[in-house]
Amino acid sequence: MAQFVDWDLAAATAGALSKSGPKASLDEATEVVNDLRRLTDEAAGHVVAYTGLQAQVAHPPVRVVDRRDWAVANIAGLRDVITPLVSRAAGDRQPGALTDAIGSRVTGVQAGTVLGYLSGRVLGQYEVFSGDPGQLLLVAPNIVEVERKLHADPRDFRLWVCLHEVTHRTQFTAVPWMRGHFLGQVQAFVDASQAGGDNFVDRVRRGVGTLAESIRDPQSRASVLDIVQTPAQRAVLDRLTALMTLLEGHAEFVMDGVGPEIIPTVEQIRAGFNRRREAGNPLEKAIRRLLGVDVKMRQYAEGRKFVHGVVDRVGMAGFNKVFDSPLTLPRLEELGDPDAWVARVHGPISGSPPTVA
Repeated sequence: MAQFVDWDLAAATAGALSKSGPKASLDEATEVVNDLRRLTDEAAGHVVAYTGLQAQVAHPPVRVVDRRDWAVANIAGLRDVITPLVSRAAGDRQPGALTDAIGSRVTGVQAGTVLGYLSGRVLGQYEVFSGDPGQLLLVAPNIVEVERKLHADPRDFRLWVCLHEVTHRTQFTAVPWMRGHFLGQVQAFVDASQAGGDNFVDRVRRGVGTLAESIRDPQSRASVLDIVQTPAQRAVLDRLTALMTLLEGHAEFVMDGVGPEIIPTVEQIRAGFNRRREAGNPLEKAIRRLLGVDVKMRQYAEGRKFVHGVVDRVGMAGFNKVFDSPLTLPRLEELGDPDAWVARVHGPISGSPPTVA
C-alpha cells in the first residue's frame, strides 16, 4: 500500500504557510533562546520540589524551535507512529497506485495546512511520537508574540509557560510506562476503527480535509471527532479523554501552585491569558471547535479541579498514586468525583484530610 500521507509534501506545505513570527534582531532572538533554556531548568527544579515526582529516565534537552521546525518535528513523529497504524487498519485495501498517490498528496497538502496554522499558536509541547521518552519543544516566536500582546513581563511569562510544559515532561519521564500506555491507547483507537463499515483511511482523510477546509472557510459546523469516530472507538476515546484531562489538569494545578511563589505578576498573566483563550476571531473559534480545542479548554478546568480535590483529601503523595499504574489512572466518570477515585485507590479515608504543602 502506498503511504497514507505524502509527509514530505506536508512538511513543505506547513513550512510555506508558517509565518515568520514577531520581529527580533539576532541578538534578541539569541537571548530568548538562552532564556527559555535557562528557565526550563529553573522550572524543572520547582516542579520536582512541588510534585515530588523525579525523572526515572534520561531525556534530551529542551528544543527551542521556530514555527517551521515545530511543524517538521510533529510531521516526523506522526510519520513514525501513525503511518504503521493506518497501514495496519487499512488491511488488504488496494485502491490502485494512481488513486493512492493522488490521495496521499491531497492529504499531505491538507495536513500541512493544518500544521502550518497550528504552528503559529502552540507555545510549547511535550512531543511523544518521535522517540522514547519524548522531546520538550518550546516555540520561541509564539511565546514572544503572546507575551508582547499581553504586555507581560518576559521573564515571568516565559517561566510560567515553562512550568506547564516541564510538568508534562515530568509526567512522562517520572512515569516511564506513560508513553507506552498512551501510544497503546492510540493503537487501540485505530484497531477499534475496523469495527466500522467505512474504511478508516478514507474517514481520516475526510477528517483532515475538513480541518483544512475550515481554515479557508470557518462556517462549517462539523467536528473531526464526528467524522473519524465509530461506536467501537468511543470506549477508547473515553480512556484517552480521561488521561489527557488528568495530564492537562495536573499541569495547570502545578502552575497555580508554584506560580505565586516565584512569578510576581502571575495573577496578571493568568487573567490576560484566560481572556486570550476565550477570545478569538470567527476563524480561530471554528478551528478550536473542529480540532477539539474547546474540549481541551474544559480539560484544563475539569482536570485541575480533580487534582485539587484529590490533593485536598489525601495530599500530594496520595495523589501521586495516580501514576502507579494504568489501573490507578482516573476513569472518565471519576474526574467529576474525586471521592470515587480516592475510595477506589486508597479505600475509606478517616480523620481530617492532609494539608496541601
